[in-house]
Amino acid sequence: MLGLRVAVAASGAILAPLAATAEAAQTNVAVAANFTEPAKQIAVLFKQKTGHDAILSFGASGAFLAQITHEAPFQVFLSADQDRPKAAIDAGLAVPESLFTYAIGKLVLWSKVIDVTKGDEALKAGAFAKISIANPNAAPYGTAAIETMKALGVYDALRGKIVQGSSIAQAFQFVDTRNAEVGFVALSQLFSATEGTRWEVPQNLYTPIRQDAVLLKKGAADEASKAFLEFLKGPEARAVIEKFGYGLD
Repeated sequence: MLGLRVAVAASGAILAPLAATAEAAQTNVAVAANFTEPAKQIAVLFKQKTGHDAILSFGASGAFLAQITHEAPFQVFLSADQDRPKAAIDAGLAVPESLFTYAIGKLVLWSKVIDVTKGDEALKAGAFAKISIANPNAAPYGTAAIETMKALGVYDALRGKIVQGSSIAQAFQFVDTRNAEVGFVALSQLFSATEGTRWEVPQNLYTPIRQDAVLLKKGAADEASKAFLEFLKGPEARAVIEKFGYGLD
């Protein structure tokens, strides 16, 4: 089953600039779940500037790679890591020279139940029944969560309390609904959060989450797909990416 699909269109009376293409087209983009809200905003700006629509699907990067391998109709892949886009290239499913890092993710411990502002102490105390992470086999943020717990020496004590979401979106949902007292989420997911406490995990505790984008072979001859990737490198998109707390090269 493909990820959640969203067609993003410009709202209001904003007209596309004269530089927009004469014939509007669309591109189908597989987007890592942690990048959901930035991607929606970028797609709106892309529509305004070019006239093209970006049809966004959200989910776990590992699941998307499996779908791409089985001929899913995606033309652009925005992964949460570097390994999956490279695997798509190695399998002959993506254009090698299109590969680039569009964002550097940041991991956060979040809770709406207990105080986790001193996250290392909260994890060592373990005063909670469940801790939510994304499935590490499908989502790089889950891998980063396990690396963090191991670096702090708490993984063995906490592993029985771990509940896994199929993606970082579901890991977030577990904490948001209080089905897990604490959880590791992406900083970008807390952009509009007004409840709870958080601890931004020091980046020396986990492998940098470099998120790569790549043009898939299904989009190699598609102008809208190539334009979307170029737009993702530009100042309007980079401003959105920074606003949501991501690092940039």
